[in-house]
Amino acid sequence: MGQEVGLVSQLFFGRDDAENDLKDGLLRGVVFRPSHAYKEALLGRRSLIIGRKGSGKSAICRQLATPDGHQGASILITPDDAAGDEIRRFELQGVTADTAKSLIWRYVFAVHAARHLTNHARIAHGRRLPASVRALRSFLNENGESGESGLYDRLRRGVRGLQSANLSLKAFGVEAAFGVNGASEGAQASHQLGVLEDAVAAAFADLNCAGSHPPLLVLVDQLEQVWTIDPESHALVTGLLLAAKHVTSHYSGAVRTALFIRADIYDTLNFGDGDKFHSDEIRITWTHDGLKDIALSRAQASLGSGLTSDQLWGWLFPRTVLGEPTAEYLFRRALPRPRDVIQFLNACQSVAAERGGPTITEDDVLGATEQFSRWKLQDLAKEYLVNHPFLRSLFALFENTGYMVMRPALAARFETHREALHRAFPAYTESLTTQGVIDVLYGASFLGVRRGNDIVYAGGTHAPPLPGEDEFHVHPCFRPALNSLASVGLPAYLPNRERNIAVGQSGLVAAISGADVGLVVNRDLRLLNEVVGASDRLLRQLMRSGLPEPTRHEVYAQIGRVLTAASTARERLEEGDTLDIQDHVLAASGYFDSLAAELATHGFDDRPITRRLQDEARALIRSVGGAAGGGSGSDSAP
Repeated sequence: MGQEVGLVSQLFFGRDDAENDLKDGLLRGVVFRPSHAYKEALLGRRSLIIGRKGSGKSAICRQLATPDGHQGASILITPDDAAGDEIRRFELQGVTADTAKSLIWRYVFAVHAARHLTNHARIAHGRRLPASVRALRSFLNENGESGESGLYDRLRRGVRGLQSANLSLKAFGVEAAFGVNGASEGAQASHQLGVLEDAVAAAFADLNCAGSHPPLLVLVDQLEQVWTIDPESHALVTGLLLAAKHVTSHYSGAVRTALFIRADIYDTLNFGDGDKFHSDEIRITWTHDGLKDIALSRAQASLGSGLTSDQLWGWLFPRTVLGEPTAEYLFRRALPRPRDVIQFLNACQSVAAERGGPTITEDDVLGATEQFSRWKLQDLAKEYLVNHPFLRSLFALFENTGYMVMRPALAARFETHREALHRAFPAYTESLTTQGVIDVLYGASFLGVRRGNDIVYAGGTHAPPLPGEDEFHVHPCFRPALNSLASVGLPAYLPNRERNIAVGQSGLVAAISGADVGLVVNRDLRLLNEVVGASDRLLRQLMRSGLPEPTRHEVYAQIGRVLTAASTARERLEEGDTLDIQDHVLAASGYFDSLAAELATHGFDDRPITRRLQDEARALIRSVGGAAGGGSGSDSAP
């Protein structure tokens, strides 16, 4: 027992981000899993690694920067706010913003390559430095690039040199500032940069770097730190893409790049050469099996043991949660990315450790589920704060209701908030339409769409919802935080609950108070038979109603409760118990009306089952209001 308690306290699934996980987490150990995206980047087949926040982009990047990853030299560039501002402000007369930004990025790459070559030549090639390498060393000295400096300082020197055409190019035989009378700033900067890049390419060729060892790998990560929703940020990232493609071709394979870009940033880019990058793209996707592999490897690393999958999911964790295998329960309620899984698993461990139990129980997992859901709802709004600042306001459309919503119902909910949203976010009125809201919520994986028998969420090759697709589901990750745990949030049937039904009950009581007891009993049995018959007819109608399966099951269960309650009351009445049957029938009638109203609010107002619920409710009201021997007794509602 004590040993098991110790295991739970030792269990740890790592830090939330790759940077901290490398410092004091688990990523510095043996837990990195070589995904398909990593292998493609390592082999140089793909250079644009695109993924959601928390999908593992930085983990791939950091692994490629280690000797255990890419076998050659690597350079990691992570721009901060100051560097981003410097690039955003950089412009050149005579060229577009995209081209200007690509030139400053090319300068950064060229200087990094030159510095690498001057250090690498003597160590790796073991002979007297060729003239091309010595020229690069002179260039670095003359332009203040020989010492250690950060990206911001390097950018400032490049900006001054390219904008004023005063890079010192004497090392390459160019004695004066490189310029042509009447040439634009952009043309002069391009000429200067061409001289530098040709010199770098010559040095790579003289050393035969491309043929003798793996290429220099330039890694660029954390662009989200410098991204804002403005044209300058768009040009910053577009210029980086153009520069990376240029570098790969200009240095004849001696230099490769790998750019790690968040999907929400990449998907906003729109530029003329965008179609030239499709072969470079790879999107990070995760399956449940891949996430289970991550969970097991991290559990093993933290415990220092040969823990098996069966031991993790049948001993440290409960075998099932709410009747579902635990791993499937967890991963279905998290977005498919490592960060979410790590946070969810750590939350389960934390709840169990605080309780002091020997293992993680089902109650621990359920408690962590609510906490995790609140985290993720907040995190989703923060993740899209730059591109969709209104996202948090849209969550109100789904609070305290069912997790499934039909398009007409969503349109009705949105319409009640539309004016307020347009006032609060005037710059986004074009996006704040019913279809625009659906597109944004689907793209953020908040909503999924029904296609055939599946609910499809954003990611992979799935297309966004089309106008004819009408059934949407809130992702299971966010349902507890929104209190949206049932498909349509149906009210529970409570037969003894007082209902505000507009029926003259006092008159009815007076009318039958003096009736023969036998007549009253017979009338009560007939009324209960009416409820049983109505319930049976509704259940038969429900089977061909066309409602989505989760909703159909919920409606079936609630009507089944009405049927069971009426059957039980009939049995008790036949045994001689005294019951208020009139109240029971009115409760059933009111409940059928409530069910119809709830279905209508979710977009099912035109379904036969909704109309049949209303018809049966009215028929029950009439049966209560009829004479002792009367009543419709009909097998179908009029």
